[in-house]
Amino acid sequence: MTLCTKYYIIFGAKEVAYQVNYKQKILSKIENFDSNQVFIANDFFDIAGYETVRSTLNRLVQDEEIIRIMKGIYYKPKYIELIGEYEAPSVNEVANAIARKYNWTIAPSGNTALNLLGLSTQVPAKWTYISDGRYVSFSFGNATIEFKRRNNGDVSKMSTLTAMVIQSIKAIGKDKITSKQIDYLREKLSEKEKSELLADSKTTSAWVYGVIKKISKV
Repeated sequence: MTLCTKYYIIFGAKEVAYQVNYKQKILSKIENFDSNQVFIANDFFDIAGYETVRSTLNRLVQDEEIIRIMKGIYYKPKYIELIGEYEAPSVNEVANAIARKYNWTIAPSGNTALNLLGLSTQVPAKWTYISDGRYVSFSFGNATIEFKRRNNGDVSKMSTLTAMVIQSIKAIGKDKITSKQIDYLREKLSEKEKSELLADSKTTSAWVYGVIKKISKV
């Protein structure tokens, strides 16, 4: 065996070892995620570079360790013994993963905001979000996620919670929001969240801010 051949054998063995090590580290991190967390390659850049992470995630899909929801979006399904099926990914988590992938700031709007805040039990036929990114829709399974572009002031200069509360108030309507709904949000939000909501929403319309003041007990 030549010195060159020995070199390539040793080098190849080290490369395989490095790849196995990366795979173990990435899989270990996935195992520590919350059960409903949806993830992208960027979530593992603390472990390895893009190409290594991407190829590792592809191998994990092939090994049926994780599932690819759509291009670049993954999750590890939890098996539910009671119904004998794997848990479907959270649509909201998928939306947040898409936003991280494209570096967008988003917030639920319309019926999506009402559902996530508990103001409505109706599951949206289309999950809608305002965004500082482009206007686009994504579909997977039976779900459709729609991103609607808005001015940066509608999403980028306030917390996701503030934007979601504002969007839910607008979805209900100026003359339709009830004291029961206001009381519900007042009880749901912590004192810190209400304080931040009041501070962040000063640039919204006067009637919406008036509702927020009631929620915040001002």
